[in-house]
This record gives sequence, C-alpha cells and structure tokens, in this order.
Amino acid sequence: MAIGTPLSPTATRVMLLGSGELGKELAIAFQRLGVEVIAVDRYPGAPAHQVAHRWHAIDMTDPVTLGTLIEQEQPDLVIPEIEAIATSALAEVEAAGTTVVPTARAARLTMDREGIRRLAAEELGLPTCPYAFADTLDEVHEAVATVGVPCVLKPVMSSSGKGQSVIRDAGDAQSAWSHALDAGRVANQRVIVEGYVDFDYEITQLTVRGAAGTESSAGGTSISTVFCEPIGHRQSSGDYIESWQPQPMSSAAAAAARDISEKITTALGGSGVFGVELFVRGDEVLFSEVSPRPHDTGLVTMASQRLSEIELHARAVLGLPLDVALRAPGASAVIYGGIEAKALVFTGVDEAMAVPESDVRLFGKPQSHPTRRMGVAVATGPDVDTARERAGRAASLVRPVSAD
Repeated sequence: MAIGTPLSPTATRVMLLGSGELGKELAIAFQRLGVEVIAVDRYPGAPAHQVAHRWHAIDMTDPVTLGTLIEQEQPDLVIPEIEAIATSALAEVEAAGTTVVPTARAARLTMDREGIRRLAAEELGLPTCPYAFADTLDEVHEAVATVGVPCVLKPVMSSSGKGQSVIRDAGDAQSAWSHALDAGRVANQRVIVEGYVDFDYEITQLTVRGAAGTESSAGGTSISTVFCEPIGHRQSSGDYIESWQPQPMSSAAAAAARDISEKITTALGGSGVFGVELFVRGDEVLFSEVSPRPHDTGLVTMASQRLSEIELHARAVLGLPLDVALRAPGASAVIYGGIEAKALVFTGVDEAMAVPESDVRLFGKPQSHPTRRMGVAVATGPDVDTARERAGRAASLVRPVSAD
C-alpha cells in the first residue's frame, strides 16, 4: 500500500458521497493518513465540506450529475456515506475501474430494505422477523393482516427512522402509510411491514473487513473479518438517542451475532466497516439491517476504543492493519438542536467537558431543527453504567441557542 501527497499528481484521492457528521470525522481520519479528500453533499456547508480539500454540492440521486462529477475528480476510492445515491452511477464507475466502498452492489442492496432483507432471509437463511412488502394502501392492509399486529411499517428506502411507524391496530395502517410516503428518501412508495420483535435489547455489531494486522505465511498482510465489542443502543422512532459499549451478552448470543454479521458482510463483499443491527432475545439473535459504512451508534467508539469506527473504516479501505481493542467502557449521547434556527450558539460546553472522562463533538451543521443531531457527548468510565450517566449528563449541559 502506497499513499501519495495531497494536492499533487501522486495524491491518493477519496470522494465522500455524503458529508454529515460521520463524513466529517472520516474526512479528518483520511487527512491524518495523508489522503486527499473530496466531500460531496446535497447542500453547501455540510460538516465534511468544512474540513475537506475540496467540496461539491450536487443532487447525488441524479446518475448523470453524479457520474460526471466522479469522472471530473478521478478519485481512487468512492465512499458512499448516505443511502440517497444513484447506485447505477456507482456500478458504472466501478465497472470502469474505480473502487467503490465497499462495493457498488453493497451500496445498492443496503439502501433498499427489500434488497438486503431478501439477501439475508431468503438467500442466506439468516433469522429475521416476519415481513411483507407493499406498494399500495390495500397491500399494506394485506401485509398487516399477514404479519400481525403489532408491527412496524417503514419505507424501503429511508434512514435514521424516517417514515417509520408502529402499527398497534389495523386502523393505524392509513396514517402509517401516509407517514412513510412523506418521509422516504427517494421517490419510491414501496414499504416493508415487519413483525414487532419483543426483544430484550438491540445491538450494533461493528464488523470490519480488511487487513487484520497479522502476517500470513506468505509474508503479506492477511485479509479477514474482525469484530468490535457489541454496542447497545436506545432509539426513539428509529433514531438513536444513546449508545454504549460493550453491551453485556451471553456467550451464545455473542457468537450468534458475530456469525450472522460475518455471513451478511461476506455476502456483500469489499472492505470497510459495516454496522450490523441485530435484535437479541435471550440467546436468540435476529438480523434487522446493515449499513456498509460506520454507524451513528458507533460514535461511542471515539471514546471507548483505541481506534474509532471511523479510523477503522479509513484503515480498512486503504488496506492498513486494524486494531479493534476496547480502551474502556464507553457511552455516547446525542445533542439535539431543540429549535428551528438557521444558526446556533452552543453554551455549556465548558460545563459538559468538566464531566469526568467526557468529550463533546459539535458537528457544525448550518441549520437546526428540534430533532436534528447537532452534536454528541462521549464518555468513558469504570463500567458502562457510569459511562452512560456521564455521557447523558454532558449532553444535557450543552444548550443550543438561536443566533438568528
């Protein structure tokens, strides 16, 4: 593996498609490794735009616009960081020789809940909750009758819980269908209806495909799958509120989580970090979803691991050795905007950072909404409970104020 010099003919160039908080951290991680970073998002001034070597604001769902930009910039690696991307353009540039992380196929399948669910349940035989797909309100009613109530309705293409509803009675189907149509990430009205899982807890199993940091008998660096300690998390309407690592699990459940994660990520292929979401009930583990990129719940690793999920992603796609060692029990807690504003001033940051073993990351998003993630507090402690209390307290001390 050779890395060139940024802004020179020898540069190793990565293009980030999506420039939110995870993209910003990834841009920084790549720059620390001497990589030239081009950040792309749908609006100017996105978090990763603020730290990249160059940035662009385009409609990434337009295959012609996206393909033209990739041809113009000639990156060595194209790294999708969001779901709303024209995957047909990714397939074309991959076929022409540009590396798409982890693969164009993985990006296509995972942005579509139908594609990934059929791969997991029907091709790989992984355990999942019952499910059905629907394109019309009549089909939604049929799906609810088949799956049973309570159940969960989601757009097949959305993220961070957008458009998700719990149907507790058949009469809720109409409002759930309307909510899904309003919130889908792309112009596609197809939805998935999933049986409600009465789980004990849910986890993100960060799974990393890449250089394992050990030498093979041939003398080169071996390529394998490695796992971070499981991350527990709490969500509201499908959007994460807090996470912690490690999540206590039985040895049987932990083994099942890693087995499921290895199977789905091997099927998707490529290198990098995958966030595999799983439901756990006793020793039973059910597959839910997978993101072919660092996961928002994995922000806890900025405190808990020697190398964060972001640093692991950068290393994995560059073919560098990996280290998934846990440094200390840790936790993260979201800092919300709380208000509608075009710009914010954050007070209380000093108080938050005075909480023992805590840190604050403000994302720099240009506009605030009441439920928009504007930052995160992370903390470590002698145990998970202490870390969660510290992270939650630190997050609560950061007070967003409108600067309008």
